[in-house]
Amino acid sequence: MGERTFEGVLQAEPARLFARSRHDALATDSLRNMPDSRLQSGSSAEGAPSDHEHASHHRSELESAPWRDDLESTPWRDEIDDGQEGNVRAVKAVIPAAGLATRFLPATKAVPKELLPVVDRPVLQYIVEEAAAAGINDILLVTGRGKTSMIDHFDRRPDLEAKLAEKGDLERLEAVRRPSELAEVFACRQGEPLGLGHAVAVGEAHVGDEPFVVLLGDEFMDEADPLLPVMVDLQAATRGIVLAFIEVDPQEVGRYGIASVVAAEDVPARLAKKHQIVRVTGLVEKPAPSEAPSNLAVVGRYVLPPSIFDAVKRTRPGTGGEIQLTDAMALLLSEGTPVHGVVFRGKRYDTGTPAGYLEAVVELACRRPDLGGPFSEWLINFVDTKLRG
Repeated sequence: MGERTFEGVLQAEPARLFARSRHDALATDSLRNMPDSRLQSGSSAEGAPSDHEHASHHRSELESAPWRDDLESTPWRDEIDDGQEGNVRAVKAVIPAAGLATRFLPATKAVPKELLPVVDRPVLQYIVEEAAAAGINDILLVTGRGKTSMIDHFDRRPDLEAKLAEKGDLERLEAVRRPSELAEVFACRQGEPLGLGHAVAVGEAHVGDEPFVVLLGDEFMDEADPLLPVMVDLQAATRGIVLAFIEVDPQEVGRYGIASVVAAEDVPARLAKKHQIVRVTGLVEKPAPSEAPSNLAVVGRYVLPPSIFDAVKRTRPGTGGEIQLTDAMALLLSEGTPVHGVVFRGKRYDTGTPAGYLEAVVELACRRPDLGGPFSEWLINFVDTKLRG
């Protein structure tokens, strides 16, 4: 069988806006609150396009590693000031969400994995909220067949809103409106699942010639441990690639892209003071434990320069016969693009496996003010009486 080329596959259709943008939502709600407004009682603005078809990890002790330090991770609160004129801060994000989620079958036969609820919000909403909190106000969902319900979740439901308003259920009304007001959300389709690198490249027409964030659709960070803001600021300062790392046990390296790193000496001091930042010298996808250069694993947060699109086009299929984003980033690294990583020691929820998904549900349910008390009491009793005997 001849070698397959992916040149033609990487031509994406322009993404189309669906539902309301955050700006439109705020404007419409302001009109609704006027005494003589026709938009009262839950009615919605007209003219929204409806073409949906297009539309803690474990911290291992590596005391001898040269890049380790004793800096504590703190929430990012500084103003943006990278000291370099002309630097562009990423304000767009691509969320690849076209996978089949076979680990969750049969549940995901009709319901996208990204919409599985963690208590009462789908995984995808947690991710979009994380992006919005970091100043990312433009989201592109790269979807596949049978996943239009993801788009529907970020659309308005005037009929449901009207009923909730009529009942005076303002808390649920706000919860139903919130997804459509987080950011401007766009969607396009990945015609064929050819790997993460290919999925990212589908967003080229939408992203254009500017840096952007990639958020994988099965993990999110706790809001008390923001990661994206420092990654975006670091990319604006270095104009290269910025990755998120966690430390994993050696036997787990075969599940991740693994980096070889050295201490970072070329980043703004204000960033290095608050976060452990390393300079990446090499990347390898899912190595055997004996061949892994470190135990620093790339997780689902990337800030990339627009040059990644050309690199993907020049990347041959790799592990699993797919176009790997790790391979495209390694190509840019070999050509001189700076690559840095932020070692993340905050709370990360990995819902990509049934076990990780259940852990996220239980932990966040226990932390909910309205559910935590009774649920935690039941859980303790269940463990004591049913599991421990």
